[in-house]
Amino acid sequence: MDHSRTPLFTALKEHAAKNPVQFHIPGHKKGLGTDTEFREFIGDNALSIDLINIAPLDDLHQPTGVIEEAQKLAADAFGADHTYFSVQGTSGAIMTMIMTVCAPGDKIIVPRNVHKSILSAIIYSGAKPVFVSPAQDGNIGIDHGITISSVRKALKRHPDAKAVLVINPTYFGVSANLKEIVDLAHSYNIPVLVDEAHGVLTHFHEDLPMSAMDAGADMAATSVHKLGGSMTQSSVLNVNTKNGYINPYRVQTTISMLTTTSTSYILLASLDTSRRNLALHGHAMAARTIELAQYARQAVNEIEGLYSFGEEILGGEATYSYDPTKLTIHVRHLGITGYETENWLRDHYNIEVELSDMYNILCLITPGDNRETVDILLTALREMSGQYMNKNEINELVVKTPEIPQLSLIPRDAFYGDTEVVPFKESAGRIIAEFIYVYPPGIPILLPGEVISQENIDYIIDHVEVGLPVKGPEDRSIQNVKVIVETDPIF
Repeated sequence: MDHSRTPLFTALKEHAAKNPVQFHIPGHKKGLGTDTEFREFIGDNALSIDLINIAPLDDLHQPTGVIEEAQKLAADAFGADHTYFSVQGTSGAIMTMIMTVCAPGDKIIVPRNVHKSILSAIIYSGAKPVFVSPAQDGNIGIDHGITISSVRKALKRHPDAKAVLVINPTYFGVSANLKEIVDLAHSYNIPVLVDEAHGVLTHFHEDLPMSAMDAGADMAATSVHKLGGSMTQSSVLNVNTKNGYINPYRVQTTISMLTTTSTSYILLASLDTSRRNLALHGHAMAARTIELAQYARQAVNEIEGLYSFGEEILGGEATYSYDPTKLTIHVRHLGITGYETENWLRDHYNIEVELSDMYNILCLITPGDNRETVDILLTALREMSGQYMNKNEINELVVKTPEIPQLSLIPRDAFYGDTEVVPFKESAGRIIAEFIYVYPPGIPILLPGEVISQENIDYIIDHVEVGLPVKGPEDRSIQNVKVIVETDPIF
């Protein structure tokens, strides 16, 4: 296919050049009706293509023209049979995957350390999650993905599952052997869905983990905006129909149900043009980025008190391959936390990192970086090391999470059930009706439908008392929690 073409973006520019008289939304009408300061900052070019699904520009909900052409080009670029553009981010694509294959009561095998969109989709669909614990790294305090042996165990116990969901690669760039997991699941005639939010470049370079489509997975939600150059909130859903597990028409119906009818053509155009860039230059872009990231990694490992893992992390079931462009920097030996590191970099060097936890920060090296931006980071880290090295007590690295609680109700039934509010410290034995996440390590501790244990309560309170953020419950102070109303026994 001719990947120099951008059918959607070209159509938008040609339509804007005709300067049509618009009697349709958006009401700003090429910027004339918007705030002056905003218009001057954004620019008339952008506002001129902020359009709606009029006939010349096709319709994302039932594409038959330039959007359909753009999606076919994207499918070819990503090695998929079908590709669907998402203006609801990768979250929308993930929810589409799960809701395409799961009906109420269906089982789905998922890692415990999943993105909240996966849990949202489980609630919306009424599916029953079968959780698999991720492998934990006791050296740097992070979680990896699920292993082939853990998936095999889950499949043996739940051969009636409707899908296996895998994160590939993880937020920190580490991957298990996805091809083995796919082949194993397919031997049970079960499709594999992949959260590929952090893997858009994987298909374009052999030194990165294998992409979902290359591994034979059935669906993959991929964030083009995270690392592939498109605008925030724009992603793709790649679908492989060769294995016969996925109906592409049902995928289109499902993603349409979850998508606004006022789709952003600016976001769609950025997907069209980013696909062109990746298809024509993706390998070279990835190669430069990998080289830059390895330069940064080597320099970080020469700074006293800091460590960034590389190929030495490989060799385990959960660490089959890694993406070097994810620069995880372990700061514990400086006697400070990742949170403190993030704030120090912001306050002293105006540097913003991707995330921080108790022991690490994560810096993404992307095609948008160059030697200058990386050197600023390295200069800052050297100064920080000089300020903190041998000054503070080094905290012991502790990676522990409670056992996965008993799931007493399907999450949807708990989420929508009759609830009452009780003191959290007195909630042991009750069925929770909301989410509780504690960071680190980023694994949800309690989900709707699970039975609260005293171990859960103690673990969460310990983390709250040391100032770590708790997310999920309506009561942000976590003094109280929503639980299912208990009914009197019949006998």
